[in-house]
Amino acid sequence: MLLCDDHAVVRAGLRALLSSADGVDVVGEAGTGEEALALAARLRPDVVLMDLQLDGGMDGVTATRQLTGGPAAGPRVLVLTMFDTDADTTRAIEAGATGYLLKAERPDELFAAIRAAAAGRTALSAPVADRLLTRLRSPRPALSAREHEILAQPARSLGNREIARALFISEATVKTHLGRIYGKLGVETRSGAVAVAKERRLLP
Repeated sequence: MLLCDDHAVVRAGLRALLSSADGVDVVGEAGTGEEALALAARLRPDVVLMDLQLDGGMDGVTATRQLTGGPAAGPRVLVLTMFDTDADTTRAIEAGATGYLLKAERPDELFAAIRAAAAGRTALSAPVADRLLTRLRSPRPALSAREHEILAQPARSLGNREIARALFISEATVKTHLGRIYGKLGVETRSGAVAVAKERRLLP
């Protein structure tokens, strides 16, 4: 197993914890996404325990996509993070993560998830699994044509005023549409909306 977290103290704690788990051997530690890719290529771990938020450079989602997206069979990626928003979960899973755990998990749940990931089985924290099921049972409505048009503007780094001018509508109307878009995509910011829209291929 390879650990990837930008906090050395967290990595040390995980290594100490995992040393008590039967059949789990930590072969390396990475503090960045780039380092995780290099170490995974050299050490060929079965599982990479990946944090999503990494300081500077490549984030955990991008690293996950590169680890799992090659022509050769790569390691299983098990996300371990403090962030449990719908947008984070969706991005990680669509990038190829085998599982998604929260750092509040009990040690025995973490051990079980690692073994499941190594065997190619999905492992999800209970709160994450519950939300995913809820979303599947009551999926968010699709974006309207106007909402697609609005969403394309932040992707070009335009602010609300510029969007309003470009589309000949008021700033208040732009804000209303953005609020509806955020709700449908399960995000709270325009950068989050653009990221999810790109993941779901809602933008060109």
